[in-house]
Amino acid sequence: MLLWHIFWVYTRVALFSWGGGPASLALMQRETTTAFWLPPGGTAPVPWMSPEEFADAVAVGNALPGPVAPQVSACVGYKLAGVPGAVAAAAGTVVPTTLLMLIMVAYFFHVKDSPNIAAALKVVRPLVVGLLLWTAYDMAFSVFGAGKNGWGSALTIGWDKIIFVLAAFVLLTFTRTNPALIIFGGALIGGLLYR
Repeated sequence: MLLWHIFWVYTRVALFSWGGGPASLALMQRETTTAFWLPPGGTAPVPWMSPEEFADAVAVGNALPGPVAPQVSACVGYKLAGVPGAVAAAAGTVVPTTLLMLIMVAYFFHVKDSPNIAAALKVVRPLVVGLLLWTAYDMAFSVFGAGKNGWGSALTIGWDKIIFVLAAFVLLTFTRTNPALIIFGGALIGGLLYR
């Protein structure tokens, strides 16, 4: 039953989020941190993941090659039900939308020059940017601990995190550095500085 529930949650995320994997992270985080389960030996339901655990899953997913959404969903599924849970989550993220995409690709090339489609895409594209900004804000909220301390204290206490955010932004904006190298370098620095 849990495997089916995992599959269905990620199918729902995949089918009701637009803009690709990164844009789906906002909905994925909301679903993941508000879904509850009873762990083996537990006495009370707990969230699938805390916001901090979800931020860690996104960091791991971004450190790996390939699309981030199936990787993050696999992390959540693995936490809940091991390898079968990871497979159910990744399948829920990929299979339904792949089938839908195969159908839509054939149709899209018949209507791609339609004024109605062009008009719709003019609004959808900036909405996807908004979803990505919300995802960044929501992750920053948990990474910096703003919920516990408020933004002022969180940014003062987490000044070192701000440096890493800015370094990653500058490297990605002004160089051709591979994002995986930035994550790997950050992991090495973290291992040296924060042991």
